[in-house]
Amino acid sequence: MKSDELQLILTKHVKWLMGEKGGERANLRGADLSGAYLRGADLREADLRGANLNGADLSWANLRGADLRGANLSE
Repeated sequence: MKSDELQLILTKHVKWLMGEKGGERANLRGADLSGAYLRGADLREADLRGANLNGADLSWANLRGADLRGANLSE
């Protein structure tokens, strides 16, 4: 997934979490996020089912309530 596309999804997701207009829950189901820079990302309640997060930087990311069923979290 392109970083600008991911950034747009994350921006809309934060708006959704805050109940703001134009917000949308992050649907990253099955996304290839291998090696993605997600440090500090607010991914609460995001749909990450089956996503490939191999080698992604998830340092300080908030994954509370995120659906990670079948996600690859190796490395």
